[in-house]
Amino acid sequence: MASPDRELLSRTARNAVRGLMSGLVAGAIGEYWENEHFAQNADVTPGDGGVRKQLFDSYAASVDWTDDDHVTRALRVFESMLRRLDRESRRYGGNGLPVETVTELREAFARDGCRLDDELRLHTARVARLTVHVDALTEASGIHAELERVRRFGAEYPDDAIGAAKQLIEATAKLVLLKRNLPVDERQDLPALIKQAQQALHLHPAALPPARGGGSPDNADSIKRILGALTSAAIGVAELRNRYGTGHGRLAAPAGLGPRHARFAVGTAATWCELMLDTLADPDAPWRKASTTPLHVNTTLTTST
Repeated sequence: MASPDRELLSRTARNAVRGLMSGLVAGAIGEYWENEHFAQNADVTPGDGGVRKQLFDSYAASVDWTDDDHVTRALRVFESMLRRLDRESRRYGGNGLPVETVTELREAFARDGCRLDDELRLHTARVARLTVHVDALTEASGIHAELERVRRFGAEYPDDAIGAAKQLIEATAKLVLLKRNLPVDERQDLPALIKQAQQALHLHPAALPPARGGGSPDNADSIKRILGALTSAAIGVAELRNRYGTGHGRLAAPAGLGPRHARFAVGTAATWCELMLDTLADPDAPWRKASTTPLHVNTTLTTST
């Protein structure tokens, strides 16, 4: 959390985006703010300008500009707005946002340590850029969206990406247990949580019945070997995070940590999460046909998360 007296994004940068709002339909303005869980502040005094700029103000007034998480989400709002304006211009025969407008935006954001790239995406080296709020991810769509965000920024923030990859595994495991009406023990370490979630979807090799000729591919020995390796890989992401990722007060990336490590960790987490979410949603998945609760799997592990 930043000092309460210091805004992380200046009024200059905010006004640079506000000034473009006459080019967006009001519905899009509200949609982009609400996609990032901001609501209108009915008590705000409207500023100068038309209805769309005043609508922008009503949402911007709900942002705590001294809070890292709020500012990160607001930057995603601005990015979406700028890219929409650029697309709309090209759709109607223009060349996108004018060069001078983009230059002014870049200069305004640069004063706050943000970079606007050629694709009108905003980048900042702010700490905890990739923090994932696990408790807020209660639907598969939210986890998929976070996976895409982590993939996008992982190369620039490798330690953040490794920390976020672990958090997404945790969020997915908890979602699976929630959807299966199984209890979640908040004191449980991540390796145990991973195994419990896989067990709940009949994706843990120890809970699968023996393979038989012509049987389901879900019971094949090759699938069991892959599932066993995937379990270990997901646990490995948690261990990697403990050593190299964010989450323990580390302020700088460890020496030698690079984009390839982040891509490896995020790719592993994505594979595990997507398998779990796909199986959870599959109407023909074996767990749906089971008449009994999953077999008990020994989750006595000492790995710390």
